Amino acid sequence: MTNSNKTNSIISLITLKNLTLRRGAKVLLDAANVTINPTEKVGLVGRNGAGKSSLFALFNGTLHEDAGDYSIPVQWRLGQVAQDMPETAQSATDFVMEGDTILLSAQQEVAAAEATDDYNRMAHAYMALQDAGAHDAPARAQALILGLGFKTTELTNPVNSFSGGWRMRLQLARALMCPSDLLLLDEPTNHLDLDALVWLESWLKKYEGTMIVISHDREFLDAVTNVTLHIDATKLVRYGGNYSKFEDLRAEQMTLQQNAFSKQQDKIAHLQKFIARFKAKASKAKQAQSRVKALDRMEKIAPLLSEADFTFEFKEPANLPNPMLAMSGVSFGYPPLDDAPPGTPPTIIVRNVSRSVLAGQRIGILGANGQGKSTVVKTIARVLAPISGEITEGKGLNIGYFAQQELDLLRPLETPLEHMAHMVKELTAIGKIAGQATREQDLRSFLGTFNFGGDMVKQAVGSMSGGEKARLVLCMIVWQRPNLLLLDEPTNHLDLATREALAMALNEFEGTVMLVSHDRALLRSVCDEFWLVSRGGIEPFDGDLDDYQRYLLDQAKRQREAIKEASSLSAKAERQAQSAAPGKDKVKTAPAGGQRLVQRQLDALESRLAALNTEGEALEAQLCAAPPATEIAKLSKRLKSVNDELQTLEEQWLELSTQI
Repeated sequence: MTNSNKTNSIISLITLKNLTLRRGAKVLLDAANVTINPTEKVGLVGRNGAGKSSLFALFNGTLHEDAGDYSIPVQWRLGQVAQDMPETAQSATDFVMEGDTILLSAQQEVAAAEATDDYNRMAHAYMALQDAGAHDAPARAQALILGLGFKTTELTNPVNSFSGGWRMRLQLARALMCPSDLLLLDEPTNHLDLDALVWLESWLKKYEGTMIVISHDREFLDAVTNVTLHIDATKLVRYGGNYSKFEDLRAEQMTLQQNAFSKQQDKIAHLQKFIARFKAKASKAKQAQSRVKALDRMEKIAPLLSEADFTFEFKEPANLPNPMLAMSGVSFGYPPLDDAPPGTPPTIIVRNVSRSVLAGQRIGILGANGQGKSTVVKTIARVLAPISGEITEGKGLNIGYFAQQELDLLRPLETPLEHMAHMVKELTAIGKIAGQATREQDLRSFLGTFNFGGDMVKQAVGSMSGGEKARLVLCMIVWQRPNLLLLDEPTNHLDLATREALAMALNEFEGTVMLVSHDRALLRSVCDEFWLVSRGGIEPFDGDLDDYQRYLLDQAKRQREAIKEASSLSAKAERQAQSAAPGKDKVKTAPAGGQRLVQRQLDALESRLAALNTEGEALEAQLCAAPPATEIAKLSKRLKSVNDELQTLEEQWLELSTQI
């Protein structure tokens, strides 16, 4: 290896040396040292507030180190998901295409070059545009959009016509569209369904650059990372391996540390006992003083301070009707909008379902995006009425419903204690208090079991994190002692500790669970059967989550092949339509009865179009052969003229075809 190669390999690392990082007065990292190598896929983990997002801010340049050294290769291109909610009337495809910063820059240079008479500049601009992949950019953007769960009919929809979660998916697609050497992903799975998550994993496994990802989805981290950085007590520790490997290594480390600490405490106790016993005896004074010095010199091993565990449990339901509910010929969907014309039919998404939900069942609801999973859950939860058919509820059915949008329904100016008191008042009014204690002190104590202690019970909910809000919603559900839990993406804002606490609580729950989630670890640990919502119906899914993942990848492959085939057929039809050529003069409209004249004009146009297409292909081939700069300018200018004439003649061809 030459010296220059050694230098290149050294500067291609991300390095932190004795780095200190603060947020305000709080020290997040103290004398941290770590190296991240090119192409490594890194999972960044640690409890909430440990400094993960601040470290990301260091990586992207919005935050600087307070002490120590930090370096990142200056030539590296950065890709990251913008956190702002896009407000634009651009189409989804155009918005994502603009994520390709190299292509965008090349397009801007072409426009600037064409405004001058500098043919040399135009030539280089056209070549740069070709090198940036302008020919397949729309297809690349649309593949990302479709992979993240959008429908083909939505590719040209304005960005601002989508809801917030879907716009964030477009921001993710835009980040993936950006050519990058370092990709930073902060909770990229939060707004995804399981089908989109499986696709994203597949895409990230093929990513060739360096990636650092923050996520609370352990299976996602296991699938896409091979290194784990753990922030703990202001230190940054590197572990080789994915999240599961990190857990194993950390458990071993914690055991060794605890053993070493215990042994050291025994040794310290022995020394102190010797000192206390003999320090007053002249004959033993030197030995006692020696023990004191040994004790002072001893490097103390820290006691094991494990991350505080969070646990909770669902109270035993007051009763367990069986069946919980029965559906007979039920169709799920949405009624017409209030301003819809009279007679507008309802929108039906899932049809003619006849199924029962029994006491003690653990049902995972699967299905690709848009198939109706949430619509089914909302209808069972009484948020929507069935379009047709009947849902018969068991006597004493008590539903606990966690909806994706539930956090948005919290009142930002009220405190957790006020939310609990408000809920108690509502339930008391309708006679649904099942013997729970309702005094303020009882509610405070109950909130404390969900880590809302001290001043937090009086903190405005609007100032809380998404994870804290989700915990409050769970707290309110648990207090109601439901016997049927309907959970629609409950883990979106929960950290790993809270997710594990939820899984444990659900496993101990004696009632029935119906769960929609992209968290496969939660689905695996809780559900023992699955329903598949697909093609307008609900059927049992015979298989496990690995089978379902293969099913989703097969579906995505078939969709890509169908789109590719449709695109190929469209291009073939277009080539056939342009398989002829033109005269430059504007074709005159044929008079009535002049069909033959129009046909002759059309034949002439097709001949000219064919000739121009052939010439254009030849010019492009010459440009690809990297001719001299002076020749490039001439070829580029001629190619532009050919393309302009093609566009004009295609419009004439369409006009004549319409007349015929």
